[in-house]
Amino acid sequence: VFEDDLVAIGRACDSAKLITGGSGIALGLPANFIAAGEAKGAPPSRMAVEGPEAVLAGSCSGATRGQIDHHKKRHPTLAIDVDAVMRGQTNANQLVSFVLDNPGRAPLVYSSARHEEVARLQGVHGREHVAQTLDALFADTACKLIASGVRRLVVAGGETSGAVVSALELGALKIGPEIDPGVPVLVSGGARPIALALKSGNF
Repeated sequence: VFEDDLVAIGRACDSAKLITGGSGIALGLPANFIAAGEAKGAPPSRMAVEGPEAVLAGSCSGATRGQIDHHKKRHPTLAIDVDAVMRGQTNANQLVSFVLDNPGRAPLVYSSARHEEVARLQGVHGREHVAQTLDALFADTACKLIASGVRRLVVAGGETSGAVVSALELGALKIGPEIDPGVPVLVSGGARPIALALKSGNF
């Protein structure tokens, strides 16, 4: 499938009430809104947000694990001990301390693990319990990071991103320039805006 195919699909779906598919399908939709006078064709303006940054990764996909391995080469990373989390021995305050101890270095906190380890954790603690506990941990961590002055946040993993955005209660977000297809910069409103980049695990 090429970009021209996605544009053709978008044109064919001009009158559709609902469209489902991967993020790439959205590539062909803006032309419909521009043609209807409901949007302008100019690219989004750059929305710079200054301030400390952090990266949170909850996805266990191969793509995310590879990105973590690459990030480790130049930036500080902290692997979450999920067993310790489930026992109540690791909490958001510890993760926040790690980030704040590494300002300006794009610190990464992650729970990502190989499938064998994920299966073990789920067998010991229960699949849903692990997922809910980690989502809550990342959500709490994100809120505490923002409260501590972090202004730029990258979140990897669909479920993790959803948990973080819900917890932050940012309301409407401005869609900024595209980092990669389907992954734009998102900026909150208000006097102290926050920049977000949310990516699915397999992307």
